[in-house]
Order: sequence, then C-alpha cells, then structure tokens
Amino acid sequence: QVQLVESGGGVVQTGGSLRLSCAASGRTINDYAMGWFRQAPGKDREFVVGISWSGENAYYEDSVKGRFTISRDNAKNTVYLQMNSLKPEDTAVYYCAGFETRVGTWIGTVESEYEDWGQGTQVTVSS
Repeated sequence: QVQLVESGGGVVQTGGSLRLSCAASGRTINDYAMGWFRQAPGKDREFVVGISWSGENAYYEDSVKGRFTISRDNAKNTVYLQMNSLKPEDTAVYYCAGFETRVGTWIGTVESEYEDWGQGTQVTVSS
C-alpha cells in the first residue's frame, strides 16, 4: 500500500493557474497507474485525469482538456497536475489516487479501480 499526500491547492482568480503535487511514500509508484479526482460541494466525486505508470498515456475528462496537464516523475515518486485557465466550476477538493497494474499503458477512469487515496487538497477559483 502506498501513502499519498497532495499539496499545492489554494485560492486563485478565474483564469489563474495552480500546480498540484501528489507525493507517494511507502513504496514506489513505478507500477502504479495514477489519477486525479475532484469533489465539489454537494456533488459526487468525479474523475479528472489519469496517467499510465509509463507516463506515456493520459486521459482527461472533457471539461479539463486543453487546460489541465498531468505528469509524473517516478524517480521522485510524485505526480503533478498543472491547472491553467481555471474556472469557478473547477472549485473542489482534489484527490490523488493510484492502483497497481501490470499493464504499463493502462489508465484508470473509474473510481473503483483505485486502491490508494490521498486526503485531498482544496482548490477554490474566485470569479
């Protein structure tokens, strides 16, 4: 099992940028597919983006395509989420999550696929 800790959340104006980090500990995430989810007030948690453990493949939810970029540095056991052109509707608690897989190109898009979760970091976009 891996422990995940998110950081980098905060308050930003519409159109601004934030970079979230997800630091993993306890074991390497070299064979972990990773993803970011978010939960807005009063709503269910939703998938945002996933990345394969190879880092070569990523899949974005439609509303963040072209604005968010996921990346990973396996040497640092860390995953990042660069968020640009932020909108008020991006306001949510953002969660990092991961699961072990033998398929290097696999990207998880369903919450139930993910085994390990961080505690979340708040992102607030003011209008």
